[in-house]
Amino acid sequence: MRMPVWISALLLLCASSPLLAQDRPTTPGTVSVVTSIRVLDGQGDAWTNYLATEWKSVMEAQKKAGNVVDYAVYWTRARTPDDPNMYMVTTVANMAAFDGMNDRMEKVSMEVTGRDRAANTAAGLERDKMRKVLGSELIRKVDFK
Repeated sequence: MRMPVWISALLLLCASSPLLAQDRPTTPGTVSVVTSIRVLDGQGDAWTNYLATEWKSVMEAQKKAGNVVDYAVYWTRARTPDDPNMYMVTTVANMAAFDGMNDRMEKVSMEVTGRDRAANTAAGLERDKMRKVLGSELIRKVDFK
């Protein structure tokens, strides 16, 4: 007696289900947003001063509020005039941390800077004179068991 193909496939799937149920060797880790920055010519000191003062204060408050796990800034040597010369990295606990994040982070930022949304937007436009944001990407750490 010959079995239909779909029954054979079903039996194979059932027999292999213990293999599918095995633990994976990794777990999802923290999630980071890596922003590529091009600090404009002649603006390195001004940009670094902003980062070391206001930006750092806001980021420390974000950590204290539990919005971010960590943050970092990396200078790099740009390969071409259009490449980034700095990377800014903000790390959160997991993907779920992004739910409602804009509102939580904006509240903390306004508390630290004393500016409302309109003033924060204006300050961002002023920072555009010092740097150009080239883009950002989301990366997720892989934790091995």
